Amino acid sequence: MLNQSTTILMIEDDPAVAHSLRSGLEQDGYQVIWKATGLEGATYARDHNPQLIILDVRLPDGSGFDFCRQMRQAGLRQPILMLTVQGEEMDKVLGLEMGADDYLTKPYSLRELLSRVRALLRRAYGEFSASSATLLYAGDLVIDLGRGQVWRGNQLIALTPTEFKLLIFLARHPGQALSRAQILDDVWGYGADVESERLVNVHVRRLREKVELDSSRPSLILTVPGIGYRLVG
Repeated sequence: MLNQSTTILMIEDDPAVAHSLRSGLEQDGYQVIWKATGLEGATYARDHNPQLIILDVRLPDGSGFDFCRQMRQAGLRQPILMLTVQGEEMDKVLGLEMGADDYLTKPYSLRELLSRVRALLRRAYGEFSASSATLLYAGDLVIDLGRGQVWRGNQLIALTPTEFKLLIFLARHPGQALSRAQILDDVWGYGADVESERLVNVHVRRLREKVELDSSRPSLILTVPGIGYRLVG
């Protein structure tokens, strides 16, 4: 995947911040589209399907959380990186609950932003874009790596790129208790801390809501107390 062919939608109301981010991303080779309001951004995303969305929490016409949820409900599956406010823990958790793949807390460095962007793009498009029709199985689920799809019988289950990679990692280690640190290293590509381990918990909960027959009583992805999670072999 070439950076020049990658369009990033940035939804940010502060012109100074937007200019700085846009300049840094364009220097790294990306095409950047800037929208100053959530409505403009969500409309552009639906009409043009950019490869990645950077979404600020605080927008003049509403909450970034609401626009994140609206884009997911509209069927958009590309990675969403939310920009949250330092010290507001609920921003991070709520953003993940609404469908974001990752978050970055202000203030942050351009280097860190670019690192997160590259990791999200690799996860979404770099690893599973080959034409190979390799299949994995997780319980009664069929995971088609070549097409990037998950099926239960004739039902297609829509997952975000992060949820898809999380399920693949679990499916490649059936019956094995995997720590949150192991999951973070493979799926997100960075080390564990208290905040990032919460990231795993939220994504596992979202994944369960989509792949379990009864997410309140999971039978496929089990919690291993004191360790992490295990996919039933």
